[in-house]
Amino acid sequence: MDFNSHTDGVIKVAVGLVNSLTPGERRGRPAPPPADVAAAATEGLRVGYPEHRPATEAEAAELVEVALRLRAVFAAVAAGDLDTAALRINALLVETDARPMLQRHDGEPWHLHFHGPGGAMAGDWAASCATGLALVLGSEFADRLGVCTAPHCDRVYVDVSRNGTRRFCSTPCQNRVKTAAFRARSKSL
Repeated sequence: MDFNSHTDGVIKVAVGLVNSLTPGERRGRPAPPPADVAAAATEGLRVGYPEHRPATEAEAAELVEVALRLRAVFAAVAAGDLDTAALRINALLVETDARPMLQRHDGEPWHLHFHGPGGAMAGDWAASCATGLALVLGSEFADRLGVCTAPHCDRVYVDVSRNGTRRFCSTPCQNRVKTAAFRARSKSL
């Protein structure tokens, strides 16, 4: 999306956590809660930060709760209910006591972090993801957050096409919908 590299990474983590830790349907198949929550949490974190350290079982359990709350934000945006999405993000910002802090670490230049006072992984990521999503919701890019519209898929996504027209989480989901429409038209002829 090119907000800035750190904000983009945080938004990718929000998407990754929701898609890897919350149950539902994915690409036409049931998606139960992950069997290995720590591995799924690590996978979600690495969507935005490929070198992120592995999450522990305890951290992963807390990240599941964060992911469920973030999913509700994406669902509200997809339903066109920006008021509910904003209220949910505001609640998360208050609960995490998200506050901006410039930090420099791991050989990186100064960049903005949003952490709560506790310093726990889930709380820090909840604060960061809530802040990143608040930046998106409070801008002209709010319509770029979505939930796949393909039948039997509820993966969340961020439309990076710059035109806000994406409706599917992936090309396979888009192709499933196009193929079904083509078959329906062919049968009616």
